[in-house]
Amino acid sequence: MFKINKCISTPINRFDAKDKIKGEAKYVGDMDFEDLLYAKTLRSTMARAKILSIEYPSLPEGYFIVDKNDIPSKNKVKIVTYDMPFFAEDTVNYIGEPIALIVGKDKKIILDLLAKVKVNYEALDPIFNIEESTYKSPIYGTDNLFADYNYKKGDIQQAYKEAYKVFTKEYETGYQEHIYLEPQGIAATYSNGKVSIYGSIQCPYYVKDAVVEALGFEENRVQIIQTTTGGAFGGKEEYPSLTGGHVAFAAIKAKKPVMLIFDRDEDIECTTKRHPSKLKVTMLIDKNNKIIGIDNDIRLDGGAYCGLTNIVLQRAMFAATGVYNVPNVRVRGRAFATNTVPGGGFRGFGAPQGFFALEMHMEYVANELKLTPLEFKKLNLVNTGDFTSTGGVYRGYVPTKDLINKIEDMSQYSKKYDEYRSNNCLKGIGMSLFFHGGGFTGSGERDHIKAVVKLRKYKDDSVEILISNVEMGQGTQTTLRKIVAMEIGIPVDKVILSNPDTDRVPDSGPTVASRTIMIVGKLLQQAAARLKQCWLSGEDQQITENYKFPQGFYWDDSKFEGDAYNEYSWGANVVEVEVNPLTYEIKVLGVYGVFDVGVAIDEKIIRGQIDGGMLQGLGFGSIEKMEIRKGRLVQRTNTDYVIPTALDFPKIESAIITNPYDNGPFGAKSAGELTFVGAPVAYALAVRNALGKNITEIPVTPEYLMEVMNNE
Repeated sequence: MFKINKCISTPINRFDAKDKIKGEAKYVGDMDFEDLLYAKTLRSTMARAKILSIEYPSLPEGYFIVDKNDIPSKNKVKIVTYDMPFFAEDTVNYIGEPIALIVGKDKKIILDLLAKVKVNYEALDPIFNIEESTYKSPIYGTDNLFADYNYKKGDIQQAYKEAYKVFTKEYETGYQEHIYLEPQGIAATYSNGKVSIYGSIQCPYYVKDAVVEALGFEENRVQIIQTTTGGAFGGKEEYPSLTGGHVAFAAIKAKKPVMLIFDRDEDIECTTKRHPSKLKVTMLIDKNNKIIGIDNDIRLDGGAYCGLTNIVLQRAMFAATGVYNVPNVRVRGRAFATNTVPGGGFRGFGAPQGFFALEMHMEYVANELKLTPLEFKKLNLVNTGDFTSTGGVYRGYVPTKDLINKIEDMSQYSKKYDEYRSNNCLKGIGMSLFFHGGGFTGSGERDHIKAVVKLRKYKDDSVEILISNVEMGQGTQTTLRKIVAMEIGIPVDKVILSNPDTDRVPDSGPTVASRTIMIVGKLLQQAAARLKQCWLSGEDQQITENYKFPQGFYWDDSKFEGDAYNEYSWGANVVEVEVNPLTYEIKVLGVYGVFDVGVAIDEKIIRGQIDGGMLQGLGFGSIEKMEIRKGRLVQRTNTDYVIPTALDFPKIESAIITNPYDNGPFGAKSAGELTFVGAPVAYALAVRNALGKNITEIPVTPEYLMEVMNNE
């Protein structure tokens, strides 16, 4: 049996804290290059149009235009598909799409030149939303779909015949902007035929692969170095592949270093967002109030280019049955192309949309069945050995009952639920139950990522971790050091972990999908165990460890059948609110969270993830309103797009339960995205119960609540 080392969870001081607190951490904007030039992007002002001509002003000496003509090989960004150009070709497809760069020494002169550029367009008929996407001439392929997926389990048609009651409702979620502390920033140098790119990025090898293809260079002629990164949340996953190409093209043309840093308004308006969604949920119930079938139709607005949209869609689809045991399932998922800012990676990666619809529907159905929501949920909980929505197996211990008991003690959920309903006091409380699968879905880790890690021991008996995974605020610099130090039995300050440089580190995969601790951390623990066995004090040594897919798991990617994830992390959230009867403003009275992350590698870091993830999720559910009108974002500045602060919500009460995973380092599972998933829907459920009205969309703003109260 797995033996827990309790010491691993004991918090230590973060290795990146001192420099950040003192203001000494060097971000890309702090870097100093000799003869540095700056770049600014010329962007489309049309949602969809042909570019007829571009009129540039006369450029002073030392100033350059960089556009599609300066790309040596392929004007397509390598992400999952190749539909997004580095620079627009003959047509622009969203407001803010890059057309060219203006590069030079003086930022003011660049802005003046940019203001004088005239782009002559011929307007084309745009598509602005999912509804228009279904009947207008397509802008992508023949059906305007980036992806159209289906999967099933059991016999949904027979379930319809046997169902005692059938409940259907549609749900909707909006955009969300990352608002990381540091905006997008990247720089490049070109020397001796080699491009070196420095940036605020999550995935160094993503950028490298994209730039190698665009330049047509050999791999050893492209180097990616991650600089200190001030937050990302998925927003610096695929997007720096685009900007990395931009600065590479510019540095080669100018033969000087080039830096491209977005201002905040540009970052908000032009970078990727969380995908808006429309989800139709049909739930089939038997006479014993058991769920015998779920039939879902999920639609995502992908924006102008596919990017990671098809992968986000898959995550949303795999959340179809949530933490409930449902024998018959049918799910269709579609991602539509629109002439709007592209959707991209964002914490939770489709799961928040899927769980919002499911958990809201559970509450709605419970109410129709005259049950309390918790009664209905407990009646249908999944257990160890049950089948997932895709026909995989829940192999690890499923702790949902433990989570419920713990959060009941913390929040007094059931007592308050009954009290508020009987008193009709405009107070409400909501509970969400959820999971998050760790790592890439299906066989992604085995067939696509194929992670490699290295440990290098030096003569002074210090050990360096060589991986491509990055610190972006989540604690990687500390937690991975702890894993290696604990396994070898050396002081943690004898372990070295620097920001990755692709000339020095192997490809251990991207810093996404809550995989860094569970997947990469386990590889490092295995490498450390091997190093310990052959340790030669005072000698240089190196250990390489390759990912091996755990035995016993099955996945058919063509059918979405089998184990979508090898292991799950679990959570329960409760939010308590009071609604103002005149303004419909919402006051949050309490926020509670209980999480199973296996074993916490550092409890203080996990508590930080909980506070940050739940606060960000509460923002998505409440005040982070972002709309598009005629293809342009309405809320495109920090003034217009409001995010929550510590003053907007009470202190979060949280707890961690221990449920170790054998294939995780010291029993650890995934954590970073889990902490976001349940908060938006718990908030919406609390408001629903305060008002006694169905809530079908987030964010739940006062304006939306006025519509709800007037329409029902």
